[in-house]
Amino acid sequence: MTYADTLARAALDAQAPRRPDAPTVISTFAGRGGSSTGYHMAGYRELLAVEWDDHAVATLRLNYPHLDVWQGDIAQLTVPDVLTRTGLQVGELDLFDGSPPCQGFSTAGRRAMDDPRNQLFREYTRLLRGLMPRTFVMENVTGLAKGKMKTVFAEILQELKACGYQVTAGVVNAAYLGVPQARERVIFIGCREDLGLTPTLPTPQTRFIAAAQALADLPDRPTGPGLMTTRKWINVWARVTPGQDFASIHPRGNLFNYLKLSPDRPVGTITKTITTGNGGPGIYHWKYPRLLNIDELTRLGSFPDTYRWPGDPTNDQKDHMQAWAGIGNAVPPLMARAIGLHIQSTLLRTRNRYAYSIDLSTDTASDS
Repeated sequence: MTYADTLARAALDAQAPRRPDAPTVISTFAGRGGSSTGYHMAGYRELLAVEWDDHAVATLRLNYPHLDVWQGDIAQLTVPDVLTRTGLQVGELDLFDGSPPCQGFSTAGRRAMDDPRNQLFREYTRLLRGLMPRTFVMENVTGLAKGKMKTVFAEILQELKACGYQVTAGVVNAAYLGVPQARERVIFIGCREDLGLTPTLPTPQTRFIAAAQALADLPDRPTGPGLMTTRKWINVWARVTPGQDFASIHPRGNLFNYLKLSPDRPVGTITKTITTGNGGPGIYHWKYPRLLNIDELTRLGSFPDTYRWPGDPTNDQKDHMQAWAGIGNAVPPLMARAIGLHIQSTLLRTRNRYAYSIDLSTDTASDS
């Protein structure tokens, strides 16, 4: 099965009717729907998505018109609000998801919960404590697990455990979970203590999806956003080896912070901006002197081909950049799908363990 086939099948799974007993999920910091889409692909029934950004909310509503999207400051969302909107009782939710920023923790190992930069993390744990879901997933940047920031990582881990959960955490590369993108993130997975189960990280795959494999069946489009039109820059682009950035050829040029995609490897992390100085490189096609178009970005981000982005990102530069930012900010759907399926098979399989069937047909024979 090709990558395109896998993605198409997952997209169909996302749209399939949910079983009444399907596992439930609430997504906070939902963004443009990366995690939501992944959990839909994994068979979850999403009860609520929480997001404040207008463009992100527009994207969610465009793709999930029947999803209850709560737009606003998460600090204004109360636990009773959530329970009323979802019809849940405390402890009934299967999975609570979110990616709150954690920039304000002390690198000296001291607690920094009063730092205003940690407000969003505090709101996440406030809802976690109030809802007491069976499991949770929290995603963040890999910087938390490196160097001096390891003390920050340990502090966050302790704070999550204090909410009443067994917690495991580690760096997960999306490329090992079926995404043609080498995107590394710290993933925290928690399981409520009373369930008596120890969470683990998903088992990595052994086969990468290269960019050329991922894009193989898309239309061949020589033109597109960021098309180089001057002979000077076309020559620079032609000299750059796929997989290298333009600094390897022209270190002081205006395009030094752009990257030429390698067809033989997964793409590096797709970031929310297109310049290194603002967070990450703009990615040029290996075959044509242009930036990746929206269909290619969508495919490499593991969003379904049918995923809709507001405006006209194919032809409008501003809309293209907005969609690029959405994909760059998102948890890749196939990554969320893999995590969601792993949680189902390891932590949620016993959520109805108190109910079981009794086969009476063998009782008499076995007693005689």
